[in-house]
Amino acid sequence: MTSILGISAFYHDSAASIIIDGKIIAAAQEERFTRIKHDYSYPKNAIEFVLKYAKINLSDVDHIVFFEKPFLKFERLLETYVAFAPKGFLQFTKAMPAWLKFKLFQKQQLIKLLKSHDKKFTAENKLFFSEHHLSHAASAFYPSPFEKAIVLTADGVGEWATTTVAIGEGKDLEIKKEIHFPHSLGLLYSAFTYYTGFKVNSGEYKLMGLAPYGEPRFAEVIKRNLIDIKKDGTFRLNQEYFDYATGLTMTNTKFNNLFGQKPRDPNKDQLNQFHMDIAASIQKVTEEIMIKLAKAIREEYNIKNLCLAGGVALNCVANGKILKQKIFENIWIQPAAGDAGGSLGAALAFWHIEKGNKREVNKDDDMKGSYLGSEFSQDEIEKELNSIGAKFQTFDYENLINETSEHLSKQKAIGWFQGRMEFGPRALGGRSILGDPRSDKMQKNLNLKVKYRESFRPFAPSVLREDLSNWFDMNVDSPYMLLVSNINSEKKIEMNNEQKELFGIDKLNIKRSEIPAVTHVDYSARVQTVSEKTNKRYYDLISKFKEKTSCPVIVNTSFNVRGEPIVNSPTDAFNCFMGTELDYLVIGNCILDKTKQDPNLKKDYKKEFELD
Repeated sequence: MTSILGISAFYHDSAASIIIDGKIIAAAQEERFTRIKHDYSYPKNAIEFVLKYAKINLSDVDHIVFFEKPFLKFERLLETYVAFAPKGFLQFTKAMPAWLKFKLFQKQQLIKLLKSHDKKFTAENKLFFSEHHLSHAASAFYPSPFEKAIVLTADGVGEWATTTVAIGEGKDLEIKKEIHFPHSLGLLYSAFTYYTGFKVNSGEYKLMGLAPYGEPRFAEVIKRNLIDIKKDGTFRLNQEYFDYATGLTMTNTKFNNLFGQKPRDPNKDQLNQFHMDIAASIQKVTEEIMIKLAKAIREEYNIKNLCLAGGVALNCVANGKILKQKIFENIWIQPAAGDAGGSLGAALAFWHIEKGNKREVNKDDDMKGSYLGSEFSQDEIEKELNSIGAKFQTFDYENLINETSEHLSKQKAIGWFQGRMEFGPRALGGRSILGDPRSDKMQKNLNLKVKYRESFRPFAPSVLREDLSNWFDMNVDSPYMLLVSNINSEKKIEMNNEQKELFGIDKLNIKRSEIPAVTHVDYSARVQTVSEKTNKRYYDLISKFKEKTSCPVIVNTSFNVRGEPIVNSPTDAFNCFMGTELDYLVIGNCILDKTKQDPNLKKDYKKEFELD
């Protein structure tokens, strides 16, 4: 038995993963334990969890692999500062002490931190370092259902690479092409995230969600001034407009002048049509680049399968466009496509590339539905709920499903905490908030009264796999909610001329389909397909809801409020339930009714977490 622990840390979304004899056993992000969103610190709790789940001590782990090479990253920083000198001297003086004190000597620091888990641990010949983009590529290829595939990875930046193309076949995986820093699609998108007043490395989803409210009227401005896109999708960014290479902000005055406004201050400035048009423009340019890259690599390598990883692979709208254009026969996207997934990729790359172990391809994929996190027994749930003073009723399985689906059909908002926690940024029916998609008020109510977030943000539909093509314009598995598709035309409600004249957020309250709560303003939806094989309990719930309503779709959003990581423990779930306007909490076999709880246990949840 060979065990490999993978670690990603110190940038954002720290995580730990463990594989045994090449099989994925457990993986989790540190944020879920510390309750600090996108926590980048050493993933002590995540490591403790994966070791415990695998029933192994750290001293018995055979290999530990860190997801990137700190020395190469340091080299990039130094070379960048030299290339841009004297510009950026201030940033240089701020960055260097941290590097010289800690990051440059990461190996020694990691050994010291690892010893805190297990005094018997010795690092001799056990600790290895992968490369950032190889870790990403491995996380996408090795668990994929393909024997052979092209792997496209795009993110902010690793050591030097920002976009890479790799070829995977059997146990082998090799990076063939790279685009290097400072030319980065991820950083370009983040620059616009910053410019529209959202937080870099967390607000990119918001930019994508805002885009359909706008018109891409700045797309040509972006292409003429900011980025030179070649026919094959490769690109170069004009550094005169950006400050991320050497400065303390993403954009500069020249960038502001180009678009005629300063960056939006989220504390003072409301979102308006300008910001929506900016979002639509950068989204359009991003899609164009991804489609051109996909077409070029398909033509060059003539391989029918595509795997995607890196933060840009979480842009499910762009993914949906690649799928719709039928450039590849099959697409598979790593559900933890960002840096968290690097921990898993680092471990898998070591097992197959370094150790040369054969790969067995699982036609369903090897991610186990991405349910790789913590889980709680019924006894543990009841004990924890009792200790915090919760009032609950316990049901047998059939009645639990029946009661929950009944509450859903009456348009109640439900916290759903079942089985293992998801790995990656999406809730997939393990730690979810559920609602009735037929309600035209559900989207607004969930956003404002439960999630405490911007009203424009869309919700995802979870749909029974066998009913998918009756409701959506697609017919491929989408278990990880990483593909966007349009609602089928017969389910749409077309807008009248008066409604078509509306601008921006005014479009939000128009009923657009039979399932308005999950239909975005452009008739699109970020679809999750649910099958009995990967999540029987969730599948049974949606099936029962369909039986009662003839609708095989429910609203699924992550179980948290704005700025909070997804809930991890029964206590986290109860706190979120009591701090929001959720009506019921269904946890294990227990159902909690809000009206029966002690009101003194209510939390002021709006102030609990820093806004994202």
